[in-house]
Amino acid sequence: MNITSLSQELNISVKELRQKLAEAGFRVSPRARKIDNILANEILDKLKPKARVVESVAATVPKKIAIPAYIAVRDLALLLIVPATTVIKILISNGVMASLNEQIDFDAAAVVASELGFEVVEETEKFAGGSTVAEVIAAEPEALLSARPPIVAVMGHVDHGKTKLLDTVRKTNVIATEAGAITQHIGAYRVLYNGKAITFLDTPGHESFAAMRARGANVTDIIVLVVAADDGVKPQTLEVINRAKISRTPMIVAVNKIDKPEANQELVKKQLAEAGVMPEEWGGKYIFVPISAKQGMGVDKLLDMILLTAEVENFRANPEGATVGTVIEAHLSKTQGSIATVIVQNGVLKVGDFVSLGTAFGKVRSLEDENSKQQRQASSSVPVRITGLSALPEVGDLLRVHASVQDAQTNAKKLLLSRSAKRLAYKTGIATDKENQQLKLIVKADTNGSLEAIMQELSKLENQEVALTVVSQGIGDINESDVLSAESSAATLIGFHNTILPSAARLAKQKKVHIDIYDIIYELTEDITRAILQLVIPEVEHIVTATAKVMAIFRTERESMIIGGKVTDGKLIADRRLQIWRAGKQIGEGKIAELQSGKLPAREVPSGDEFGMKIATRVALEKNDMIKIVDERMKEKQLTKKVN
Repeated sequence: MNITSLSQELNISVKELRQKLAEAGFRVSPRARKIDNILANEILDKLKPKARVVESVAATVPKKIAIPAYIAVRDLALLLIVPATTVIKILISNGVMASLNEQIDFDAAAVVASELGFEVVEETEKFAGGSTVAEVIAAEPEALLSARPPIVAVMGHVDHGKTKLLDTVRKTNVIATEAGAITQHIGAYRVLYNGKAITFLDTPGHESFAAMRARGANVTDIIVLVVAADDGVKPQTLEVINRAKISRTPMIVAVNKIDKPEANQELVKKQLAEAGVMPEEWGGKYIFVPISAKQGMGVDKLLDMILLTAEVENFRANPEGATVGTVIEAHLSKTQGSIATVIVQNGVLKVGDFVSLGTAFGKVRSLEDENSKQQRQASSSVPVRITGLSALPEVGDLLRVHASVQDAQTNAKKLLLSRSAKRLAYKTGIATDKENQQLKLIVKADTNGSLEAIMQELSKLENQEVALTVVSQGIGDINESDVLSAESSAATLIGFHNTILPSAARLAKQKKVHIDIYDIIYELTEDITRAILQLVIPEVEHIVTATAKVMAIFRTERESMIIGGKVTDGKLIADRRLQIWRAGKQIGEGKIAELQSGKLPAREVPSGDEFGMKIATRVALEKNDMIKIVDERMKEKQLTKKVN
């Protein structure tokens, strides 16, 4: 703050202000024209008359107070009627470093308010009907709900025939809106079978599925697990089974490649039964369908089973209800800007609707189906590509329709601020053990789905250079026990979609335990990747930038020589260090003390030119020796994938 502005606020002259600052013990230079805002607030607290009655004023306000999901430090101070410095001090004592204008989340703000004697409640601004797809549909009137097409994800181990099955289904049953329109342009498409529609997701391969699960998005109604009859259960097969169980998603097993001579369906059933997937014919609950995606055998039976499962599960939506959906893909286009592929899950999405998708917003400029054909609207379970967005949303973000673009922008901005506030709270960085080249983590997440997605991403970061160890993992908020575990194991605490309890925050500060809270999975993996790379010992590579041949020796001195030669490659530069080579071996080093070209001093001599040179060296050079200028450069740090 400017000293003049401060004097005006206190209604005294600058000279009187400087005198009062000295009397009050504030160390401000007599020549200072500006001071930082924190110090200015401390001065105002002490010198401004109304500051003396803060406590009595605070005592008159109601003790119960509502705080929003995120709030700026300055606004929190105004809400609590206390100096901003008081709020900052309490935050710091609880391990939160935030400046005057930074946003903090409800948990951090609640700690401050509680310490000042307030009873705190969270000020909620939820949408009518809920803030998730499931909540929106649950709030719809029962009488208005009707059956919608199932959304199916085909998953399985590499080379077990997922893509071939999708191709076979698409080519024979696709809903073509124009002649021969079978080319898929987005990550989902619809098929029509026996007069009923089915939507297939082609994106949620394992990574996209994990990203959606980590963001709390549950797009898939049914999982079709493809297992090759000639290969059996593999690691990714077990991953899909685990995902289906965690997300409680109905699963159908497609035993593929039954046309192969080495196919063994009974062995596949036995292996899956051991993994907890018992076939119906063995008394279990899972439908098994033998198919050959290549020959087209059994595919119709598989589609029959999908429709039967959908009928039993009774997937419903309200065509006239609140429009919501989930982002399954997003990318930038040079001509159209941010583009998102969305599965509509309730209501009807129309061209011209004002939408928010996570932290992005806009007016739907166009809707495009899987065949790149323009549509005016899209109903439940229909995949469409949207243009007209302000930014790129994340996979798993929720789409909502609003009354105006201002409402959509407000919602997107609130989510952005909320994510920023959560990331700020308790963020201390990831601790690394440089001496032992290892990184230890304790991971806590909000749900099993989130935890599973994080562990999958972390497994991809295993490498030969740095030991990445997850000491423990769990569900729920970060507590004191987690902090003590992190201290004893020298690990960093990683939180995802959760918070740290105030008592744990204080203990973490006391024990100097590092804690990071995340809401977005790629930010988590980026930070951990960066921490791992910091531990990788860089390799030095030597690059020859110039070579020259010694043609004549003019003078030999004790610690230098004057020679003549010719540049054979690159460019000689004055003052550079060099290597001296003879008969293919390096015999010493030196430095270019002086360089001449055409008997005149020169800064550099290019390839093909002759030169005179004074070399600072103790090596006795001879005619035909080679001189090399070599640059030392650090190789870009890269991780070598761990070999099991």
